[in-house]
Amino acid sequence: MTSLPANASPLRQRMIDDMRMRQLAPTTQDIYLHIVREFARFLGRSPDTATVEDLRRYQLYLVDHGTSAVSLNHAITGLKFFFTVTLDRPELMVRMQPVR
Repeated sequence: MTSLPANASPLRQRMIDDMRMRQLAPTTQDIYLHIVREFARFLGRSPDTATVEDLRRYQLYLVDHGTSAVSLNHAITGLKFFFTVTLDRPELMVRMQPVR
């Protein structure tokens, strides 16, 4: 299961709780947390402040840095979970489309 540092932010804890409620596999939980952490690193701020344009720029960033289609789709899925379930802001994902 996902190990939680004692100083986890309330937002991170909420995402973990959401994943546990949906009984996502521990590996999936770890991957989703990693994806959101990398997105926050790209933004330079908390991911809950992201805009549609930030997400679009992130997808372009991943493509420009040679991210494989499989990894890109994992990133989109993890971010979709975060924005749709944890933040209840599905409108932010309108431009994030899986690739073939």
